[in-house]
Amino acid sequence: MNQMGDEPSKLEVFQAKLSRTYQHYLDKSAIYTAPRWLSFFGILALYLLRIYVVNGFFLVTYALGIFLLNNLIGFLTPQLDPEADRGDGLGLPTTNNDVDEFRPFERRLPEFQFWYSCIKGLVYCFMMTFFSVFDVPVFWPILLIYFIVLFSLTMKRQIQHMIKYKYVPFSWGKPKHTGKKAKDDT
Repeated sequence: MNQMGDEPSKLEVFQAKLSRTYQHYLDKSAIYTAPRWLSFFGILALYLLRIYVVNGFFLVTYALGIFLLNNLIGFLTPQLDPEADRGDGLGLPTTNNDVDEFRPFERRLPEFQFWYSCIKGLVYCFMMTFFSVFDVPVFWPILLIYFIVLFSLTMKRQIQHMIKYKYVPFSWGKPKHTGKKAKDDT
């Protein structure tokens, strides 16, 4: 609002229109899963090429790796943690009787939000590589080894959690029902 408070300034009108346009295109992109992820991996390849060419910004890259790992764990984790089951029946099935009832896997971090968060983090880190203040000198092999160990331990824990509570966080298409099998009379 301007000083009188009665109508918005031209800058506020422009920002609102830009925000609506951005949100419109973001909403339209929600159904295009493969192209969105291809764009993410393309930008990631450009980012890694930039890191290789400038031979710096290893701490920024390490922070990006930790951020992406945190998002991946949120993507693979169910919304309702079975270890904290409150007894309301909304958790994952834990007995054979519960397996008969189909409940879709609900993620703590949905796919679109996972992609959007990852792409924003990647773009922010990419922009940081143009400012030398973020190029902190570090011995990058130590960071790489530490990230690999952290990734391995985190994924091992996540996979053990998935095996323990019998859930698979991926689904490919609509489930196909075969119906009851006919008994052979031979």
